[in-house]
Order: sequence, then C-alpha cells, then structure tokens
Amino acid sequence: MITPLMPTYARNPIAFERGEGMYLYDTNGKQYLDFYSGIGVMCMGHSHPTLVKALQDQGAKLWHTANGFTIPEGERLAERLIANCSADTVFFGNSGAEAIECAIKMVRKYHHDKGNAGKYRIITMASAFHGRTLAGIAAAGQEKLTKGFEPLPEGFDVVPFNDIDAVKAAIGPETGGIMVEPVQGEGGIRPIPVETMQALRTICDEHGLLLAVDEIQCGMGRTGKLFAYEWSGIEPDIITAAKGIGGGFPLGACLATEEAASGMIVGTHGSTYGGNPLAMAVGNAVLDEMLKPGFLEHVEEMGSMLHGRLAALQQRHSDLITEVRGQGLMAGIRVPSIPTRDIVLDLIDRGMCPAVAGDMVVRMLPPLILNEDHIDEAMNKLDATLTYFKEKTADS
Repeated sequence: MITPLMPTYARNPIAFERGEGMYLYDTNGKQYLDFYSGIGVMCMGHSHPTLVKALQDQGAKLWHTANGFTIPEGERLAERLIANCSADTVFFGNSGAEAIECAIKMVRKYHHDKGNAGKYRIITMASAFHGRTLAGIAAAGQEKLTKGFEPLPEGFDVVPFNDIDAVKAAIGPETGGIMVEPVQGEGGIRPIPVETMQALRTICDEHGLLLAVDEIQCGMGRTGKLFAYEWSGIEPDIITAAKGIGGGFPLGACLATEEAASGMIVGTHGSTYGGNPLAMAVGNAVLDEMLKPGFLEHVEEMGSMLHGRLAALQQRHSDLITEVRGQGLMAGIRVPSIPTRDIVLDLIDRGMCPAVAGDMVVRMLPPLILNEDHIDEAMNKLDATLTYFKEKTADS
C-alpha cells in the first residue's frame, strides 16, 4: 500500500525539529553538524536572525500579490543582483527547476526572434543535473533520471564532461546554446577547469550561441565568489540560481544579459508564486549578509582550509579516499571501496550530516558561516567513520 506521502525519497527516519547556526537538532534533542545545508540551501545556517526578522516583518504585512502589480522588494533584489554579476535582468521563480525552464525557453526564443527558429538545441555535459522537469532530465540525459519518462523533449545533445573537442563536434545548424554547471554537484563535485569555461565562451561567440551557466548549487557564494563562473573571468549570457539565494525560503532566479533576454516580453513566461513578497524579503536579507565586507573572503578562506584538511585526511586514509574534489565550500571525497550511502549513514549516526553525490562521492555543502572549529569537528567524525570501515573490512 502506498504511503500518504508519495514515496519518491528514501527518507531517513530521523526528524529534525529545530536548527541553530551550523547545527540541527532532532526530536530526541540530538545535535548534528550540518554539512548538507538542505542540499546547499541553508547558506546562512539555521535560524539566522537577519533572515528570521525579514520573514517575520514581511509576513506581518503581505504574503502574496499577483505579478501584475509592482513588488518593490523584488525590484530591489533584482537591482542588487545585477549590480553584482554580468546580467542585466532577472526573472524570479520558486526553484532551480523553474530557473532552468526559463533559461531553456530563453535560448529558443532568442534565436526564434532573430529569424533562426531552427536553432533550438542545447549542448550539455555528461553527469550534469538540471532539475527534475521533463526538460531538465532530458538536458542531463542520465538514464537514472530519464528511465520510464520517455518520450523526452527534443533538443539536447550531451557530450562527455570537460571535452571541448566533443563540444565542437556537437555543434550543428540547430545548435542554439551551451549549458553547463561551473561545478557539477549531483554529478560528483566536479569543477570545470577555468580554461574550459573560457573555451566555451569563445566557442559561443564564434558560433552565435548563448552560454548558460547553471549556478543553482555552486552559486550564491559557495565557491567564494557570488557566482562560480567569476573565477574564469568570463561573462555568460544566462545564469540560473536557486538554493542559497533564499537561505532556506523557496526562491529561484534566471538572470540574463539584455541581449539574451530580448525575446522575453510580456506573456512569454510567468510564475504565480515567483517573486512573491515573502521570498523577496528573505532574498534581500540573504544579500544583506552575503555582500557584507569580508563575507565572501571568509568563504574562500574556509574553503581552502576545508580542502586542505580533506587532503590530509586522504593521506591518512589513502587506501580508501582516491580523490578530494570541489571548490570553496562545495567539497567531496571519492571512496569507491565503500558504498557511499553506508558512509553517510554512519556519519549521521555520529552526529554529522553530509550527502551522497554521483561517482561514489561523499558530498559536503556546509553553511557558509562555518569556522575552523566546525571543520575540525567534521574531520574528526570523518576520520572516525573511515577508521571504522577500515577495521570492519580487516575483521571480515
């Protein structure tokens, strides 16, 4: 018999009832170091006073109004975002999936309005994750996402990860754009090298294509810059953002240059709840914190420290950890000899919440407010877990 809550997740029986800063607390009062952040969402940690106040203040005034009316906090958030990236305009939705849909539609509408309606295909990279809509899973092209949902929407060409020659070979008369994650999240915490990002920009310029960067997981400060593409010095045409942008409140955004968004006029796109006053108030509160002097520098410093400690952990457990991956506070360790879920469950039992990623990677997405003590605590728990599995293997 099916459960009242549709069983689309393999849920852990632990239930959290509150959070504070870097920590979660379950219904029994047990404390957990949060290195998951609700899949990279809780960028300011739990119950951050600035975000709580913004939500409470706005909640006492106005929750929702139709997008046919002006929403001042939305205008302000859009202005602040474009002032800090290469985009000129923003569409607000509720999620990363909505942001991706907007980006895909924008690529098609751009070429349609330029008189090239046949240029609708988008090149993506293997192991990518672009959400759970039909278009999103078609863009990723992974069988584990697409099986049973055929026929899929047409228009996506998946090439091997970080293979510029394959990208060039995939370009044809119907190609309209390229979409990549600067750092793949679900695919195994894999950064695209700077030179590859730069090459993709050059290719798009040479062929008249739009470059879309999916920053839903790697953006909003996670790598030490507001958006991860900034490390490569390029300017994309489209940026998708979500997760950390709302600090825990559902919010997504599709940002674009004026040229890329030239076809997105009245009636071409919309979202009933997207850009509602509650989300906009919290989004502005997140930026209040994220744009404070020194905040992103702190993320970069803690990211370097985290990767250094993980490298030291790899030396101690070289028989188990084959690779340390990631950038900034988006990190992973590859442990192919032990089921990743087993490692994660053991860590949860020890009071730490990481996540699973593809390619046998234990994924770590801590809140951006962590400090050295939190990193030390995480390393101690990881060391204990890996030691446990090593001894278990030896005994068997």
